[in-house]
Amino acid sequence: MAKTPSFTCTACGATHTKWSGRCDACGDWNTIVEDAGLSAGGKKSLGANRGSAIQLTDLQTEESPPPRTHSGIDELDRVLGGGLVPASALLVGGDPGIGKSTLLLQAAAEFARAGVKTIYVSGEEATAQVRMRAKRLGLSDAPVQLAAETNLRNILTTLEAEKPGLAIIDSIQTMWSDTVDSAPGSVSQVRSAAHELTTFAKRKGVSVILVGHVTKDGQIAGPRVVEHMVDTVLYFEGERGHQFRILRAVKNRFGPADEIGVFEMTGRGLEQVTNPSALFLSERGKPSAGSVVFAGIEGTRPVLVELQALVAPSPHSQPRRTVVGWDGGRLAMILAVLEARCGIPFAGLDVYLNVAGGMKISEPAADLAVAAALLSAREDAALPEGAVVFGEISLSGALRPAPQTENRLKEAQKLGFTTALAPSGGKAIETSGIKVQQMHDLTSFVGEVFGAG
Repeated sequence: MAKTPSFTCTACGATHTKWSGRCDACGDWNTIVEDAGLSAGGKKSLGANRGSAIQLTDLQTEESPPPRTHSGIDELDRVLGGGLVPASALLVGGDPGIGKSTLLLQAAAEFARAGVKTIYVSGEEATAQVRMRAKRLGLSDAPVQLAAETNLRNILTTLEAEKPGLAIIDSIQTMWSDTVDSAPGSVSQVRSAAHELTTFAKRKGVSVILVGHVTKDGQIAGPRVVEHMVDTVLYFEGERGHQFRILRAVKNRFGPADEIGVFEMTGRGLEQVTNPSALFLSERGKPSAGSVVFAGIEGTRPVLVELQALVAPSPHSQPRRTVVGWDGGRLAMILAVLEARCGIPFAGLDVYLNVAGGMKISEPAADLAVAAALLSAREDAALPEGAVVFGEISLSGALRPAPQTENRLKEAQKLGFTTALAPSGGKAIETSGIKVQQMHDLTSFVGEVFGAG
């Protein structure tokens, strides 16, 4: 029985049962091509006669895992889960110019100085340009081998002959395989190159780091299957106007996900920040209306950041809701709860919310801090000096305790804060030097802090 042909869009990766000029998923024209099956060249299907038996083991087999390799950059090792695992594949994504190549060149130099044979393959720059950047960063003496190549076959041949401990491919979108009939950067080429490099890493015991470009939505360009192939996916985040850079692990098979490493962009490259809370709050002056300090958790690390809110009368029929560094949908939920449960309307008012320092927050424990910032801006009343806020708000107006409360309070105490506004019902915390003021719902919080409910 003849196999039904399958067609794939080279722009977005959507599959179709028949060819058409325009992709229904992404709307691009002339991007749909027919997929060639693995057994397209043969008449027989795969079966027991076509292959060989594979070796099986059980869970009781004890194999000592190879030790991790430390880069010497503590923030990078933290995000990796304690160091680089041999035979692992990593994917690093980020906006253009955010510092991906700079970070990986510094990491390559540190790994090479630690005795790991390192090869840096650039598909976007010539070797002279990479040397120029290394000289500016003070890394010229590092024993890193450089190459400028985009042909995947030549790269794999070189890696197999050199047998390095670490190979950095910058970037996966510039690689092309001569077995795929499409342009570099297409879905087929990215998927094929990532599969070949990941397979090579597992087979030869080489750690491979892939650099990935991102789309305007912040997702790594190419098929989503690339993130499933690799062991670790890291995103390099930051705002162009700020010197802070956040390296965040969104997937890690060898360590905790959502772990972050904080760096500061300087003229000498990226410098690690050992105390990000102090850095994020360094530019904060005296308490003002709309300014609230949130005690958050990023991965396993407590981080204190400043939330800034501005509430002003709107000249438009549709008030604006602008959010930077937080979820806009969650802001709409907080505004609805404040109006429905506390009787505090925001109709006819523009609302602006910003997370200072270019930080991005995703945990629900920031709900109470956002509500406090909105109320502070609306009433033009500053919160007490030395106070931090955290807690989750439910649709009923009840406050839910946040996880790792003790770590949040210890970080706040270390930076000189004396009061914490948190939900009640959580684990009893006895921390010397900091007063915990607990509330069970949003109405009591509004009444105790702002004097109205």
